[in-house]
Amino acid sequence: MAQHSLMARKSVQDIIRGGDGEAHRLTKSLGPWSITAMGIGAIIGAGIFVLTGTAAAQYAGPGIMLSFVLGGIACAFVGLCYAELAALIPISGSSYTYTYATLGELFAWIIGWDLILEYAMGAATVAVGWSGYVVSLLHNVGLDFPPEYAAAPGTVFKLASGVEVHGVANLPAAFIVLLLTVLLMFGTKESAKLNNVMVVIKLAVVLAFIGLGAFYVSSANWHPFIPDNTGEFGHYGASGILRGAAVVFFAFIGFDAVSTAAQEARNPQRDMPVGILGSLTICTLLYIAVAAVLTGLVPYTQLDVPDPIAKGVDAIGVGWFTLAIKLGAIAGLTTVILVLLYGQSRIFFTMSRDGLLPDLFSRVHPRLHTPYASQLMIGVVVAVVAAFTPIGILGEMVSIGTLFAFILVCGAVIYLRKSEANMHRPFRVPGAPWVPLAGIASCLLLMLGLPLVTWTRLGGWLLIGLAIYFFWGRAHSRLARKA
Repeated sequence: MAQHSLMARKSVQDIIRGGDGEAHRLTKSLGPWSITAMGIGAIIGAGIFVLTGTAAAQYAGPGIMLSFVLGGIACAFVGLCYAELAALIPISGSSYTYTYATLGELFAWIIGWDLILEYAMGAATVAVGWSGYVVSLLHNVGLDFPPEYAAAPGTVFKLASGVEVHGVANLPAAFIVLLLTVLLMFGTKESAKLNNVMVVIKLAVVLAFIGLGAFYVSSANWHPFIPDNTGEFGHYGASGILRGAAVVFFAFIGFDAVSTAAQEARNPQRDMPVGILGSLTICTLLYIAVAAVLTGLVPYTQLDVPDPIAKGVDAIGVGWFTLAIKLGAIAGLTTVILVLLYGQSRIFFTMSRDGLLPDLFSRVHPRLHTPYASQLMIGVVVAVVAAFTPIGILGEMVSIGTLFAFILVCGAVIYLRKSEANMHRPFRVPGAPWVPLAGIASCLLLMLGLPLVTWTRLGGWLLIGLAIYFFWGRAHSRLARKA
């Protein structure tokens, strides 16, 4: 029983046949362009609008451009692995479902628990960035929000007047999380049409910033391109580029959501890799261009703020453009928070249906048809975290948690190639097992760029998750009880 409950696997056939009950009803209507647009919509958001300035100011300087290159390469390897698994197991649930079908229940629990760092903590990180842009926009229209109530405790900064301010709580960040939580509880859904509109808005904002900002760049701000290391690992120099890559890796999070479209792709073996790798390539090029313009507009030492793009726009000094960019950024970040909160509740919903979490998380409102109790609990917790946790800590936790999940996904491809060698694969990762191994190595390299305290937090988080599994999930697993 112990052996079964720890390593029991859901068969791929059972997942496809039963899964979420929709595998046979969805229309194969998505082509490579639609999937690429979906990927761009999922990727562009929090990282580029929030963490670019922090990583440049604290770790990499103008060399943050190289950090984005490293992050994009790592994601390309992982993206190929997602494409194979998405075509092989065309069911929603993403990496949690893949792991349950390959590495077994214990690893599925670990990755499901780890995904909280990507979705819930990711939503908190984006909310902090949203707060920064809203406060900046209010200032532009003559309304000054009390700065101590727009920053986490422990945050110390100086106002233009020279007065030193200590953060109390980030109330705007908590507000947007709770507002979107209420909307999701009442059944708010994103349609494909809305997603396409948001993609256009995000791309317009990013391209406008690059296009207009390029005329105001001062090349003097790019020197030194890679500042000398301060003597501490990760603070400028080559190690700073690596740590910057680990931090801005957050900017690429979201491409894994593309994998859930596999069962609706007209030609998965072609469309999935084109959509995943195409969106990654486009976004990486845009990120490098934004980083170049931003560090050329504002000295990198002044970019340690939650709204770096807003600071860059202010440096341009064109009033209407400032308002347009900030409104676009706020709209884009709002959508990202909504998607992450939605995704977290659905992951908990799936885990609860498998018996690994209490039934509360899969309880559906009889009229609204939403997992209202789970959504409310998630919203309250994320709001508290957003209000009282600095963005630097949040960003690093999200990055290390997601990198860890990606390692398991790459490992799942290698494992399935041996355990299910004869299974039909609509798309195969080229050069396996070397490409999945390169994905694992790339993710480990980026994880090594993060400080020891972040590793310690990850270890503590996983220990809490394992305790919950062994005291609850293992005994209530429906797969184990069925066996």
